Amino acid sequence: MAKFVVTPSSVAQREAWVSGAVPEVERVRPGLWSIPVPIPVNPLRYVLVYALELPDGVAIVDAGWNTDEAYDALAAGLAVAGYGIADVKAVLVTHLHPDHYGLAGRVREASGAWIGLHPADAGLVRERYDDDAIDSLVQRERALLRRSGVPELSLDELAGASMMIRHMVTMARPDRLIEDGEDLGLPGWDLRAVWTPGHTPGHLCFLSPGRRLLLSGDHVLAKITPIVAVHPQSGPDPLADYLGSLAAVRDLDVDEVLPGHEYRFLELAGRVDHVLAHHDERLAEIDRVVGEDDGVTCWEVATRLSWSRPWETIPPFMRRAANNETLAHLVWLAGRGRVRREEGEPELWRRA
Repeated sequence: MAKFVVTPSSVAQREAWVSGAVPEVERVRPGLWSIPVPIPVNPLRYVLVYALELPDGVAIVDAGWNTDEAYDALAAGLAVAGYGIADVKAVLVTHLHPDHYGLAGRVREASGAWIGLHPADAGLVRERYDDDAIDSLVQRERALLRRSGVPELSLDELAGASMMIRHMVTMARPDRLIEDGEDLGLPGWDLRAVWTPGHTPGHLCFLSPGRRLLLSGDHVLAKITPIVAVHPQSGPDPLADYLGSLAAVRDLDVDEVLPGHEYRFLELAGRVDHVLAHHDERLAEIDRVVGEDDGVTCWEVATRLSWSRPWETIPPFMRRAANNETLAHLVWLAGRGRVRREEGEPELWRRA
């Protein structure tokens, strides 16, 4: 695949990303701030929270993990902009993953801010983060992994691999459901929601046509691609959702993209085209691997693919993600008649 490198709109942010550092708080535009909030024990290192100045305080896009370090970093970043946690009036959440949603409840407790989330993600919050519901989700994940052909000895470890990070989310149901195309009604801002399902069913980007900005969450990032996977809380064909969502934002008239990780950049259309080409390449690789055997499990396919590191060095949580992302590509291929699924335990995949 031809290499495409976006132009960073903040050289300092890019240099921090490349060097393994955490970038400084930055004033992006008048009334708009970028605040890096650390993520514990994660190669992404930080989430970029954006603070939008209002006449009576600030609104923030995403919040960070629920750790004291993250809370203190958010408070310190707001202080650079001249505000405190108590000044937050709204928390606009791009999606329900812990690094974006985890601190939202704690911020609301301290400030009285309202929390906004797309209905598709709002409907998943209880099962994902409520102690009374999580066991059902883990068992459903375990069943999916067994059908995928995950070895029996690894099932429990992989099915419960995300349990260790659940305490980093304050269970907080949203106060407001944000629909596709909705104007957020923030004074001084022409901010509009753009529903971009795929990474999660309710992922949102936020578009400011007047400022020609797209706050993209995890939907479009400068270097990496978000995980798009089949799992108990995904849609039936999440890769189709994601590819459609990429097409929906490709031609937006913006000058700059403000993502949830890495660094701000230009060339939205070029980056979208590169991500689409990446998935085309991955689909072709999976199609080829399926054709090498007369019946292969999803897990077997995943172990034979090219990853950023050798398979044996990938930790359990990421092996689960790799399996489920492979499954999303298999489902997409099956929906287009290129492979077929043979039901069973485990399921087998064959060329159509």
